[in-house]
Amino acid sequence: MSSFCNDSATQFGEHVRSVAETGQPPFLLFCKPRKQIVIDPMGESPARLFSEASRQMSKFRTAAAIGLSILLSVSLTMPSMAARVYNADTNTQEEPSVAKTRNRGGSPIKRETIEYTSNYKPGTIVIETGERRLYLVLEDGKAIRYGVGVGRDGFTRSGSHRVTRKAEWPGWTPPPAMRKRVPDLPAYMPGGPDNPLGARALYIGSTLYRVHGTSEPRSIGRAVSSGCIRLTNEDVTDLYERVRVGALIVVKH
Repeated sequence: MSSFCNDSATQFGEHVRSVAETGQPPFLLFCKPRKQIVIDPMGESPARLFSEASRQMSKFRTAAAIGLSILLSVSLTMPSMAARVYNADTNTQEEPSVAKTRNRGGSPIKRETIEYTSNYKPGTIVIETGERRLYLVLEDGKAIRYGVGVGRDGFTRSGSHRVTRKAEWPGWTPPPAMRKRVPDLPAYMPGGPDNPLGARALYIGSTLYRVHGTSEPRSIGRAVSSGCIRLTNEDVTDLYERVRVGALIVVKH
């Protein structure tokens, strides 16, 4: 190191620390002989150091911008994927916006009380799959008639059972055969508006079949299900309040 005059040594030491800490350009010190000395304690010119720091900062900002862009795109995409709902008509998953548009409106078949002659006791449920109708037998030769959706070709059935259980906003566990047909179905779906079982369910004997609700009113009057009988959420709630566990349920094909 070049020698400095005694009265400038302290000043020089303070300046070296200042340059190292702040990165500011060095200044000139003069001794009595007026010998000019340029101080560069880092071994590099300040201009070069500043240029290198600027380049590193530019790289950092670019990387940060790319990372933020990726995180933003993922955050916008993942909720949309996670919120997809099951369409029981087509056995596929679809976007909620599509489901909302598709599910507008009520049942195309109005619920009504009619004259009904049969040998069944009041409280019996009679399902005429060919008519796409469900009848709840009442006293005095009457019945409440509901529009229903039934099993599509290959999934129709008939017989007599008892209602063994009732559930409000039931969860749904897709059977293995259905999950094989539709691999992206979850192993379990909690109850709620997007659940294919709808607002209420009546479980039929020890079978996998149910009389249940649906948020897809346009499917009423059609053969679209995998064997279950579906009503609109409004109609199945009405039926649920009228039927007791143990009631006879007759399915005719």
